[in-house]
Amino acid sequence: MIRVIDTDGDHAAWTFSADPGTVRAARGAVRDQLRLWDLDDVGDLAALLVSELVTNALRYATGPIGVRLTRPTDLGGVLLVEVSDSLPEPPHERAARPEDEGGRGLQLLASASRRWGTRPGAVGKTVWFELAVPR
Repeated sequence: MIRVIDTDGDHAAWTFSADPGTVRAARGAVRDQLRLWDLDDVGDLAALLVSELVTNALRYATGPIGVRLTRPTDLGGVLLVEVSDSLPEPPHERAARPEDEGGRGLQLLASASRRWGTRPGAVGKTVWFELAVPR
């Protein structure tokens, strides 16, 4: 397990209910916050990866879904994104067949992020990823 960086810096966090509109709301919140931080360059990618993780949370977990963004002050050039849910089991990558409609989210996360991982929470887990951002 990779340790997440210590995160002094700017933060934004939301808690969403587990309903179908959550994916759109989370995507919009992430894009809006990154625009406020002048990080539009990674807004689409961050929103896409958050969509994948929130969709997984809706599919496999119950209860609220947390989304958190951190722009660490000590690590310029990095954005930390976290998605938390109530399911304690970490997600597992799987090899999706060409005809499968799902199963590619974690592959996308692994290939598009700088690094990613999971950590257990008091209830459930958090899946996190880092994106490189322009300095």
